[in-house]
Amino acid sequence: MLKTEARKAYKIKRASLNDAAIEEQSIAIANQFLKLKQDILSEEKIYFHLFLSIEQQKEINTEHFLNILFAKNKEIVVSKSNFENNTLTNYLLTENTRLKTNKYGIPEPIDGIEVPISKLHVVFVPLLAYDKQGNRVGYGKGFYDNFLSETNAIKIGLSFFEPEDIIEDISSNDIALDYCITPKNIHSFER
Repeated sequence: MLKTEARKAYKIKRASLNDAAIEEQSIAIANQFLKLKQDILSEEKIYFHLFLSIEQQKEINTEHFLNILFAKNKEIVVSKSNFENNTLTNYLLTENTRLKTNKYGIPEPIDGIEVPISKLHVVFVPLLAYDKQGNRVGYGKGFYDNFLSETNAIKIGLSFFEPEDIIEDISSNDIALDYCITPKNIHSFER
């Protein structure tokens, strides 16, 4: 499957999900996360980057991950998008962080404490599709590939769906996942 085909197919698949299914499957994905290797949530891993869901794109509800991470005393980092150069700036999410939804429906911090990429231990990665080798297909702007190319953090995709056999047109700029969590499975792509 090519990236363009995957984007189209998985946007249609997500569009078919109703709010109840999204919520039920989001909870199942969060519960699967708790089954992931325990060293992911070890005391040494403190900074967790989490994407905030774009509701109109029917993304996974990451609020459940927020609750888990806060309960485990983790520092949660969220991003603000720069559409001029397709980069992300990372901010610590605190009770004082003010969020505003941008024109693309992405909740983002207005300001706050900036966190360097080098501090991140785990990054939860949004995606539309992925394959059995851990290659992901996003929305096509390259924000996350640019971001992930600068970190050695563990990369965890979150998906309602199981992987495709292969995404055929992967480029050298595409950054693969270490794991992808679905409502029923944890896929490991450790290299």
